[in-house]
Amino acid sequence: MLLTARYELRNTMASAIAAIVLGFASLSLSGCAAQADSQEVAHSASQGESGHHEHTIVVTSPVRMDVISTQPYVCQIHSCQHIEVRALEGGYLEKICVKEGQRVKKGELMFKILPVLYQARKESEEAEVQRLQIELDNAKALLQKGIVAAPQIALKEAEVAKAKAKLGVARAELSFTDVVAPFDGIVDRQRSQQGSLIEEGDILTTFSDNSLMWVYFNVPEKDYLAYKAELDKDKDNDGTSPGHLQIELRLANHEIFPQQGKIGAIEADFNNTTGNISFRADFPNPSGLLRNGQTGTILIHRTLKDVVVIPQRATFEILAKRYAYVVGEDNVVHQRDITVQTAQDDIFVIEQGLKANDKIILEGIRQVRDGDKIEYEFRAADEVLGNLKYHAE
Repeated sequence: MLLTARYELRNTMASAIAAIVLGFASLSLSGCAAQADSQEVAHSASQGESGHHEHTIVVTSPVRMDVISTQPYVCQIHSCQHIEVRALEGGYLEKICVKEGQRVKKGELMFKILPVLYQARKESEEAEVQRLQIELDNAKALLQKGIVAAPQIALKEAEVAKAKAKLGVARAELSFTDVVAPFDGIVDRQRSQQGSLIEEGDILTTFSDNSLMWVYFNVPEKDYLAYKAELDKDKDNDGTSPGHLQIELRLANHEIFPQQGKIGAIEADFNNTTGNISFRADFPNPSGLLRNGQTGTILIHRTLKDVVVIPQRATFEILAKRYAYVVGEDNVVHQRDITVQTAQDDIFVIEQGLKANDKIILEGIRQVRDGDKIEYEFRAADEVLGNLKYHAE
């Protein structure tokens, strides 16, 4: 009986030990399987990375060509004549003969100030002239009879001349009550209403001649030197040579004003604070579209002859300096500092740093570094410039 119990206890312990051993074995197998799975995933990821191909590096060359350079300048538009119409004499504003915004011809009556006092003064002076003239005529008749002497006639003539001078002043004062247009122009806002009491010198309105507009803009010293050279070059021709400055006006709605402008004046002094000098461009305004006080943008176009041109996207910028990658004869990439003369659409005009026979990286700039040896695809400059639509990276 005791032997049977021991035998059963031994079998039970053996079964428990076997179960524990099987559990450890299964855990070990699961760990191995998991490790194998992770190694397989890593291997697949590694294969994915090695199977990825970077974009082809495209190389092109700078090209020499003529470029029309356009430089914009913020501007202010003014009438060639813009004046304040003031009352020359005081009095009541009797009549307003024009409306705001009306076009008026030279000599046309605009305002009339009540002339009662001046009319009375003129009539008084006219009467005085008539009286003295009668006295002079009587003195001449008496002179013929020998009643008066010749010096008395001279005194009478002097009195008549003095009276006529006073009459002229009275007539001038009376004419000052009629305010007429000094030139053809447009009437601005009226400052006083009919019946208002006007003091001498009061502003009645402003008046503008918009047939020719003066457009003012500020030019840096570097641009001034270039434009002055072009203006001197074209001084003796009709303005149709390639070097001539072509001047356009872009309005606030981004439309181009239909009339071409020309440089009318350059101020004498530079502004020492800004380093700029003021230019004036003159624009005919036959349709009256432009008005005094408008703003816009002056566009100055000039032809740059035989300059080095590259696409903007063939460059990159580091700390406010611009660079390009130049590919040497050994296919090794070299970073080169360049100086841009001007930017135009999608191209840069290069002042220094590149020559027409250099090879520069156009696409794949971010894939290379200075000193890398590369394989590339070359693309002709004419083809590249004909398909530009992106700016620099």
